Amino acid sequence: MATLSITSGNLMVSIMFLIGLLMPTLQIAGVQSIGVCYGNNGNNLPSAPEVIDLYKSRNIGGMRLYYANQAALQALRGSTIQVILDVPSDRLQEFAVNPSTVNLWVQTNIRNYPDVKFQYIAVGNEVIPGGLAQYVLPAMQNVHSALVSAGLQGQIKVSTSVATGVLGNSFPPSQGSFSDDALTYLPAIIQFLVSNGSPLLANVYPYFSYVDNPSSISLQYALFTSLSTVVNDGQFQYQNLFDAILDAVYAALEKVGGSNLEIVVSESGWPSAGGTAATIDNAQTYNTNLIGHVARGTPRRSGRAIETYVFAMFNENQKSAGIEQNFGLFYPNKQPVYQINFT
Repeated sequence: MATLSITSGNLMVSIMFLIGLLMPTLQIAGVQSIGVCYGNNGNNLPSAPEVIDLYKSRNIGGMRLYYANQAALQALRGSTIQVILDVPSDRLQEFAVNPSTVNLWVQTNIRNYPDVKFQYIAVGNEVIPGGLAQYVLPAMQNVHSALVSAGLQGQIKVSTSVATGVLGNSFPPSQGSFSDDALTYLPAIIQFLVSNGSPLLANVYPYFSYVDNPSSISLQYALFTSLSTVVNDGQFQYQNLFDAILDAVYAALEKVGGSNLEIVVSESGWPSAGGTAATIDNAQTYNTNLIGHVARGTPRRSGRAIETYVFAMFNENQKSAGIEQNFGLFYPNKQPVYQINFT
């Protein structure tokens, strides 16, 4: 450890030296944000004000809302919680063809809440490729135009959320590329994101990769608990599956003009019951390690913190039976499924 002697003659030099030592940490911590997705597919969930109070009490810094939940938006007023607000997928066609509808939506749900910290608008969730994919870009353009008209384009970025199923190849990560079906839509969307300084939102679930291929993927690799490198890929080494998946998306972006795009992980999590490897211990291990890991970036983007949203706040009893009902960090009575620390 360096020892500094602080005198009037070298005070400024010493201060600058200390700032230099601290700067890498400050840069990483300053852009790190851990959020939690707030779903509402349950008939026994707490009221929106109770939910926002729970976010605050647990020091959760971000929230993803899957629709413009007015009770939640009211409860978010004046808070420091940063918000991803979704345009639901079933409204994409309407938003793509009717700018006046989009302007009204922005007025009602954004401009009417100037004291809510909106960060991103997610136009559709996991609809590329598919029957709704053709509407994503025109809907994004209309939302962006409405934000420009409101003078909010510098504060709120427009994007869409994709599943990692948009990848046609993901191994090794450096060979990541989008599928032919996804390439029908993604290059123009990526150009829109690049032009407007917006990130791509991606839902990243090592859980599903593991359960689909347990003979080739170890549980330790999926849970961030591997003690050594699992995958060597040229200059990059991978000790966990989350990094490998994310870097495959980065590699795919680089191949279609998105080299400078950032990725925001708009969902990631692990179920605590209802299926293969879905246990409380595994869910706690995964999400605890995820929160601890994302400040470091990935091998391909080392030192660049990954803004990440954990899925999900509650176990939701109106989702499909099995694992889908068991991604929550909390039970509907607000008691934790397992202990987890966001600070």
